[in-house]
Amino acid sequence: MNHIGGVRMNELVYSQEKVLTKVANGLAFLLINTALIIACLFLFIFGLVADMSSLVRVLVLLASSLYGFIVGPVLYAGLKIIKPNEALVLTLFGKYYGTLKQEGFFWVNPFVSAVNPITNTPASTAKPETKIESAKTPTTHTVQFPKKKISLKAMTLNNDKQKVNDSLGNPIIIGVVVIWKVVDTAKAVFSVDNYVEYLSIQCDSALRNVVRLFPYDSEDDEKSLRGSSKEVAQDLQRELQSKVEGAGLQVIEARITHLSYAPEIAAAMLQRQQASAIIAARQKIVEGAVGMVEMALDQLNKNGVVTLDEERKASMVSNLMVVLCGNRDVQPIVNSGSLY
Repeated sequence: MNHIGGVRMNELVYSQEKVLTKVANGLAFLLINTALIIACLFLFIFGLVADMSSLVRVLVLLASSLYGFIVGPVLYAGLKIIKPNEALVLTLFGKYYGTLKQEGFFWVNPFVSAVNPITNTPASTAKPETKIESAKTPTTHTVQFPKKKISLKAMTLNNDKQKVNDSLGNPIIIGVVVIWKVVDTAKAVFSVDNYVEYLSIQCDSALRNVVRLFPYDSEDDEKSLRGSSKEVAQDLQRELQSKVEGAGLQVIEARITHLSYAPEIAAAMLQRQQASAIIAARQKIVEGAVGMVEMALDQLNKNGVVTLDEERKASMVSNLMVVLCGNRDVQPIVNSGSLY
């Protein structure tokens, strides 16, 4: 169960998203309302010049001016334009009214207001104690969101590299990129204060939880950060999705973009890797040399070329192993005397 400041994640969920489907056509309303305002203006002028009783004149002027100068212009505030993959979260006097997701030109209640807590908000907030700062001027990743509208497109979160410990306690530097999108606008707006910053913080937390389960490298078939990066990324995606699901977000994909040892142990770990590689190469050479010696002895015995006692076999094996496993080219020596 995920906690934020002592509050359970399922307690943060405001409500399920309510998509507005029955909304008026914006273009039709624009034409009708404009025509009514123009008619009211003519009616107002007519009420000024026409010969009528005072009571009728007052009613005509009052009705035409009320709609033509107050009601009509106020109704224009309900016109909304929605582009593809955009949404508008609407509230009416502080209460959730609904979400407008259909693309097009619509008219809604003019007294509703759009809510978007992350307009022009930085996509990631760096923490000096957990981030690896560059020697150059630090950069801030900023996502410019449409004003008052929530983007439903797939977006990228690229947090700064972090220093974390693997399962063996070795400090490593790791960076990830997350592909995500908003799937429930009501939860995204009302469940958390800023869902982009929330995603960034939960990404750091999920990354630490996953990395500490694996070693940086493994000599056997055990999963490791370097050898099983795809599986680790999938585990990170599942971990992060469980944390941000209550905020109405969907994690589409998570990838490891950078992986290395921390600078303070990088040189030692490089020597260790080189030593492991040398040992593995030597092992292959020795295994091959032993096989060649066995084959040579078998062929000599099988074909009856020469008969060697145990002492001469040991000497021959020793010489062949030196020749086959040596680092330098062998200088042949011709023995013109007797082996005995």
